[in-house]
Amino acid sequence: MTYIIGEIGQNHNGSVELAKVIIDLISREIKYNVSDTTLKGMDAVKLTKRDLNMELSNSQMKKPYNSPHSFGKTYGQHREYLELTDEEHFEIYKYAKEKNLDFVETLCAPTCLTMLKYFTPDRLKVASRDLTNIPLLTALAETKIPIIISTGMAGKIELDEAIKTIANYHSNISILHCVSQYPTEPKNVNLNTIPYLIKNYGEYVIGYSDHTIGISTPVAAVALGAKIIEKHITLDRRMKGTDQAGSLGPDGVYRMVRDIRILDQALGQEAIFIEPNTEIAKVKLERSLASKVNLKKGQVITEKDIHLLSPGDGFKWSERQLVIGKTIIKDIPKNEIIYGNQIK
Repeated sequence: MTYIIGEIGQNHNGSVELAKVIIDLISREIKYNVSDTTLKGMDAVKLTKRDLNMELSNSQMKKPYNSPHSFGKTYGQHREYLELTDEEHFEIYKYAKEKNLDFVETLCAPTCLTMLKYFTPDRLKVASRDLTNIPLLTALAETKIPIIISTGMAGKIELDEAIKTIANYHSNISILHCVSQYPTEPKNVNLNTIPYLIKNYGEYVIGYSDHTIGISTPVAAVALGAKIIEKHITLDRRMKGTDQAGSLGPDGVYRMVRDIRILDQALGQEAIFIEPNTEIAKVKLERSLASKVNLKKGQVITEKDIHLLSPGDGFKWSERQLVIGKTIIKDIPKNEIIYGNQIK
């Protein structure tokens, strides 16, 4: 089953309570009316923790941030407003666990590991921008917590170096194809990277972190073999915040999770076979040998006397030699199926 991560990112807008409401959305089950079943909701929620002392240069932090989405006069004040404390992350972690969700943390600096004094995330996430941040990768890998890495800004050289760094400590690594364009234009997604990663990095779990608008791309990624899907989630795409418009709202979450869970069931196995549940349709709709004319008792059947009609519970065309040359033992009207108890 696909592991689906609902990424809150900064869509909590600095509010623990808003983060909890988004978790309610992430954790809800899906009612599927076609088969009258309940489908599993998302598997995990993800938050991000930054140390602002290890983010941008002083001049960038002090730069005026005049935007409808700004939470402060400068970019530094904006970022500070959106940061939650370790204790607040812990509170959200506990709430996610009450909802039976895994908890994933993107940690953007080694100093953010102070969070581990409070709890241990189920997985750590490395943002695309930090795939070349070897000191951070080393610090995260030393914890031995499973790590998810995104390739949004990476080629093969950068990816291989990141894997090598983490593999010095453990091999529990997941790789998410990603394109760091917000939102990502369809022409730039290149979903065929997923089969490439599966072929060349098959020892790791391969997935997809999506920044496109809509749900078709993550669903298609699952069809191509992605085992993890990550998607930004919001309560309302019109809310203040730079990530809100590119996130999935409640209806989008419902449709994406529904379609992925349906696809999980639909993919099946790499083989061709007759599905047992098709038997009713097979009998009703498939064709069988039938009388093309009125056939009288004692008559010997020739090929010109037969054709094919439904239902499919009689002889098939490939079995016509079991019928041709046989003698009719009771009359068969025109356009009726020929059965074994009618011939000898």
